[in-house]
Amino acid sequence: MRIKTLFAATCMLLLSGITANAVTLTIATVNNGDMIRMQKLSGDFTAQHPDIKLDWVTMEENILRQKVTQDVAVKGGQYDIMTIGTYEVPIWAKQHWLLPLKFSAAYDVDDILPAIREGLSYKGEMFAAPFYGESSMVMYRKDLFKKAGLTMPEAPTWDFIGKAARKITDKKDEVYGICLRGKAGWGENMAFIDAMANSFGARWFDMKWQPQLNTPQWKKTLDFYVKLMKDAGPPGASSNGFNENLALFQSGKCGMWIDATVAGSFVTNPKESKVANEVGFALAPDNGLGKRSNWLWAWSLAVPASTKHAKAAMEFIDWATSKGYLKLVASKEGWANVPPGTRKSLYENPEYAKLPFAKMTLKSIKAADPTHPTVQPVPYVGIQFVAIPEFQGIGTAVGQQFAAALTGQFSVDQALKNAQMLTKREMQKSGYIK
Repeated sequence: MRIKTLFAATCMLLLSGITANAVTLTIATVNNGDMIRMQKLSGDFTAQHPDIKLDWVTMEENILRQKVTQDVAVKGGQYDIMTIGTYEVPIWAKQHWLLPLKFSAAYDVDDILPAIREGLSYKGEMFAAPFYGESSMVMYRKDLFKKAGLTMPEAPTWDFIGKAARKITDKKDEVYGICLRGKAGWGENMAFIDAMANSFGARWFDMKWQPQLNTPQWKKTLDFYVKLMKDAGPPGASSNGFNENLALFQSGKCGMWIDATVAGSFVTNPKESKVANEVGFALAPDNGLGKRSNWLWAWSLAVPASTKHAKAAMEFIDWATSKGYLKLVASKEGWANVPPGTRKSLYENPEYAKLPFAKMTLKSIKAADPTHPTVQPVPYVGIQFVAIPEFQGIGTAVGQQFAAALTGQFSVDQALKNAQMLTKREMQKSGYIK
């Protein structure tokens, strides 16, 4: 009896020790499908780490960016793990707002795709780990193209995309030739329009940081975009971001959608997409100027310097971005639903490589060059963003002007005039130009 009592007491002491040392990690993340799946599967992590609890704060993309930026800038300590992107990582690391990551021996950092890893590093250290990586590509309805007598090239031009979109549009049946982002935001409509502008020969700034939004190249870009959306886009496009266009495409209302390669698994999932068996893929369009309109991005997990639970936070990130997590998703929901675009070994896996979107995703990521994003030389890096702290505010303000052009509130000329003025004012205020 005494042995049993001692054993029970020891167990109670051990359990109370775990409880006393337990930490709660608050994780800020975006409401994308892959992130929601991570939350659902996180019981695997907590089973391995009974002393760590997880508190999830899931937000829409624009709100997430606003909240985490505010918190990290003032070292508020509201979050222990933040979901951030390729834009924020080097800027925040330079400001000492993030902690450099430490990984377990089994993590295999060298397996991460070089372009993705480089974008999440500062001075040779990784300050965020990629949950999924992406470029952008064309997703299209093969049945509608066949019906219209069209063949999608692997590397289409914008001219072809425009003509095809108008030809397959059937507004009476609520089938729209193309769905593109229209919701205002530097990471929403501007992510798409920036990448598109690169292919039209436009650039944000010249080599002296003078804004270039009043140039013929930007005029051609925005004219093409607004007219195309008017002729072949869905109603209310100025409210549509990634998730809204995904829903439209899955329900059969879009003939084409140009957006993140991560959508490949969603549009080909028969449980979610009515057109799953009719989806084809192509490279993002170009204009024959040597630059395609595909971007490079990684939604990644980072540890703010203000956290009080750095070790536990890094343990979670190690788990969520590991090879083991990819295998976990595959075992639960199939290889098609594994977070894409991060690891070389994933694309060497024959089970994954045979998926219809795998080859185009990797090809698009490899084709993106953030260090040389434009036709003419520029003083910045970044394809769908300019990697300076001021761009978050500038990009969102310009995005509001372009969304207004899409609704007809402003003409294209007026939107560009306003964009040039507000960008120049902010660059003067920040000391880039006089």
